[in-house]
Amino acid sequence: MPPPKLSLTLIVAATSPALGIGSKGSLPWRLKSEMWYFARVTTRLLAHHATTPPTHDAREAQNAVIMGRKTWESIPAKFRPLKGRVNVVLSRSGSVEGAEIVVDSLEAAVEKLQEEGKAQGIGRAFVIGGATVYEKALGLENTKAILMTKVHKDYECDTFWPVDLDGEEGVRQGWKRKSKKELETFIGEEVEERMQEGDVEFEYCLYERE
Repeated sequence: MPPPKLSLTLIVAATSPALGIGSKGSLPWRLKSEMWYFARVTTRLLAHHATTPPTHDAREAQNAVIMGRKTWESIPAKFRPLKGRVNVVLSRSGSVEGAEIVVDSLEAAVEKLQEEGKAQGIGRAFVIGGATVYEKALGLENTKAILMTKVHKDYECDTFWPVDLDGEEGVRQGWKRKSKKELETFIGEEVEERMQEGDVEFEYCLYERE
């Protein structure tokens, strides 16, 4: 029996309702608890999401994070690569200093991680940006879930999430927001209904394609 096909989970923080995700190549907000959430969720291995072959030692497996070159470069150099995860960078030039895996397309990333899963074990694969990579990923059948942090404050942004998941287009594409309990099962931890940091209120959401 062939191994299960690698599924993609998109993880993003966006203003609500404007869907802004970035400004001048970086995040327009600084929410430490949200950053820790991102790190925990993208690092944590969960058996019910594993694509690792049953014969493989799961202790050696890691999740993967897939990103475009600009997203990679927006990460402070001291934090690259993101530790505890297989870092995959999309670049047409074929060379990105410090990156573990460099491929020229999202499809090539999926194929490469599928191969890596057979060899060393890949748990889950997260797409972490930027906007063009998200848009491409939304069109792939491999994309099964979206973890969105809704930031309930207006920020000046020049980069935006491509589709309102709760709106007509999101419904047409088959996206449905799941319950808090389903979110907690998906990420492997409990969360509050709404979070507050300084004067910023935000919430964690899970959408799955029906």
